[in-house]
This record gives sequence, C-alpha cells and structure tokens, in this order.
Amino acid sequence: MSPRGVATPDVRERLFAAAERVVERDGPGALTSRAVTAEAGCAKGLLHAHFAGLDEFVAELCLDRFARTAAKAQALSRMAGQRSVADNLGVVVLALFDSGGPALSGLAMSRTEAAQRVRAALEAGAPGFTAIQEAVAGYLEEEAGLGRVAGSTDPETAALAIVGTAHHLLMTSWPGAPDPRPAMTRLVATLVG
Repeated sequence: MSPRGVATPDVRERLFAAAERVVERDGPGALTSRAVTAEAGCAKGLLHAHFAGLDEFVAELCLDRFARTAAKAQALSRMAGQRSVADNLGVVVLALFDSGGPALSGLAMSRTEAAQRVRAALEAGAPGFTAIQEAVAGYLEEEAGLGRVAGSTDPETAALAIVGTAHHLLMTSWPGAPDPRPAMTRLVATLVG
C-alpha cells in the first residue's frame, strides 16, 4: 500500500487496471471504490481524489479503453500490405475483449449515470465504436487496393459487421460466459479470408 502523502505514479491507469482485475475475477457487482483501491494497493480515498465518484470512474475507464482500441484501429493503415489482413484486424477486434471488456461494458450500461457520461462523451467526439468502424473500413479499402481483400468485399459493410458483432458480443456477454474471441476470429476470417 502506498503511504499517505506520497504521490502515486500513473494513478488513473493503476486504478483502471485494478478495476479490470476486480471485474474479471469477481464480476461487475463486486466493483466498489474500496475494491478498486484495495486491488491497486493504494489509499482508500485515492479514487475519489481523482474522480467525482464511481460512476465517473467507470465512464472514464470505458472511454479510456475505447480510445486505446480506436488508436489501434487507426494504426491499421500502417499495417496495410503486412502480415495477413485477418491477423491485423484480429489485433484490433480482440482488443475490445481484453481485460474484462464484456464485463466492463455491461457494468457501464448497468450504471445509469456512467452510461449517460459515456454517451455524452461519444456524442461530443470521444473515440468509440464509430471511430473503430471507420478505421477498419479505411484499412480494408487500403488492403483492397493492394489486392489483399476480394474485390467483391464492401469495406464499409465488412467493418460494420465486424464492429457490430463485437458490440453485440460485448453487450450480451457476462463473466463466465463462453469466450467470444473464437467467434470474432471466425467472423473476421469469413469476411476477409
């Protein structure tokens, strides 16, 4: 545990990672500010010193993870022509399911204030599923131009199918449910294989 009065480096990420571990291990119902700070090994009040409450914390955690995945999706354009198209897409799509993604998504949607905060941030331009979908479509267009995706593949529709399926699986999964990653891998292979 960090001693009182000593700065905790990278507080947000430390708390976010702790929350992911709590949710993945014990389920969304176990997520409390005390559970997060205990898991992070820091002072109990640290979460509330950096966030207005648990709803703001949950919303910021979800938005942070969306932004990370969107950044991976935007980096796809640099991958055009390298490795396989399915492998490149897999890195992005499967990132949505890392670190308790389904449980965190469900948690955010079950907390009304957190869901409203996420929606408002997305409407204001924060990266989310739309940014990921646009980046995937752009990447598929580049790969089609290189002849690595069938000419009959519509990049916009394929991106919608990939991201829409990921969204569906995130919203309908729960801790202990079958792993959604194999289904996503099969879908990507079917669409671009």
